[in-house]
Amino acid sequence: MRAAAVCTAAGSLVLTALAAPAGGVPASARAVPGGAAELRGTVVAAARAEAAGIRFGACPEAKDLPTALECGTVSVPLDYAHPDGKQIKLTVSRARATRKDPRDGRRTVPRQGALVFNPGGPGADGMSFPLIGLLPEWKRVAAAYDLVGYAPRGVGRSAPLSCQDAKDFLKAPTSAPTHPTAAYKKQRVAEAKAYARGCARRAGSALRHYTSLDNARDLDVLRAALGERRLTFMGASYGTYFGALYATLFPSHVRRMVFDSVVNPDPARVWYRANMAQSAAFEGRWTDFKRWVARNDAAYGLGRTPQAVQASYEKARKRLAAKPAGGTVGPGQLHAALLNTGYYDDFWPGSAEALSAYLKGDDKPLVTMAAPVEEGAKEAENGAAVYTAVECNDAPWPTDFAVWDRDNTRLARTAPFETWGNVWMNLPCAYWPVPRQRPLDVRTAPGELPPTLLLAAERDAATPYEGAVELRRRLAGSVLVTERGAGAHGVGYGPNRCVNAYLDAYLLEGRVPAPDAACAAHPEPRPNRPTFRDQRKREMRDALKARAGAGQRSGK
Repeated sequence: MRAAAVCTAAGSLVLTALAAPAGGVPASARAVPGGAAELRGTVVAAARAEAAGIRFGACPEAKDLPTALECGTVSVPLDYAHPDGKQIKLTVSRARATRKDPRDGRRTVPRQGALVFNPGGPGADGMSFPLIGLLPEWKRVAAAYDLVGYAPRGVGRSAPLSCQDAKDFLKAPTSAPTHPTAAYKKQRVAEAKAYARGCARRAGSALRHYTSLDNARDLDVLRAALGERRLTFMGASYGTYFGALYATLFPSHVRRMVFDSVVNPDPARVWYRANMAQSAAFEGRWTDFKRWVARNDAAYGLGRTPQAVQASYEKARKRLAAKPAGGTVGPGQLHAALLNTGYYDDFWPGSAEALSAYLKGDDKPLVTMAAPVEEGAKEAENGAAVYTAVECNDAPWPTDFAVWDRDNTRLARTAPFETWGNVWMNLPCAYWPVPRQRPLDVRTAPGELPPTLLLAAERDAATPYEGAVELRRRLAGSVLVTERGAGAHGVGYGPNRCVNAYLDAYLLEGRVPAPDAACAAHPEPRPNRPTFRDQRKREMRDALKARAGAGQRSGK
């Protein structure tokens, strides 16, 4: 899947009574080695965080950001089984509820608490999330909720994890063979082993404490630090997985939860089989892109059939292997850039235009789209390190490359586009130097958890649709909203107004739709027209400029 005040003994006992889910320690926690001890450690850490709160102030590097955005930190134990041991600090950002009804500026709306958001990963940084309240789709939610983002353990400034030098992480150009040779596989195995050793060398004994279960526990400590008795949370992609762990471990702490683009929580799928399912789904979405390009051949000239578009892609790969564009864009960089077409159809026009221009002799659009950005190397390496550590720690992986080779050689016959790229990204887990956990059996009993809302697109490649169906089955009372025939990854407050209406009703009023609710697909992008994402970027820039100008005029 591709982010302290000391409690008295009496106070701890009181908080334990408040914090423990109904019936005491849930069976799911007892089923995890050390689960009961770590749950008790979470209670202790949450008590301390509630007493300390978060001292919000100016954000680091806050130039040109709205003064309404504020930042702080919350301390969490590195090891929840030992809550009095080493502590790490997670960075947190917040924009307070505006209380202004965007449809009637004279009317105030009641504050509903904090809405905590995680954008996925593992390894994604949510610190910029509160700024999203400037966009039209979010204004009603921003009026009612404090929007809270944070950097999960290991990410950004939150005890950052690293596995190699950043300057080595974005080496370019690289190859990306669809059917790798035995020699190439041997090379990648050696690189995976070296990467795993680098993670162990740089992180030391802390490496084992970057897990999805720890992310769920951190979320409960953050809830307490924010002064929220019950959590309102929205997780996208990987955020749905540890959000589901949270719902299983702390169901009585949940107020409302949105799971947007759902990771399959079946323990048997975490994470080796989940990545294979993802590779198969990306092939379908890559085909969707090629069909769209073929329908718009008049605009791009890449071919009138998906097969012809594939031939244009192969022609570009061959040319880049012989002479990298701009000296840094080879077949690997082209593949990585076009992988974005599987996540968001907003990337379709720009990707087709860059490929078309390159084949016509102009490589500038391709270089702009695909060349590594040196300034972002440190952030990219950090995100990859956290991704790898969390997935490798979370579950058992095959330790014999022959198993990976057999399974993925078979898969690549029908899904060649992403299969081997996914293998190389995850292969360090075969050689991981610390013990793996056993995945938690996500599930809640009827009445144990408030109603939760699941959002999913039928053709999502990054989190295939069956994951949403599986989570709905496991979380009693959950309701799934499906965007039919669409494949964008992350559908909440995107271009689909039907989906957004369901999301507003849930977050603002607590209403869930009828079971099996569905929305028609949002329109596909049109060539040479601004996409939804382009429009929102402009709106965000304009809003930030306006806020910054207002702050300067007021002397802030």
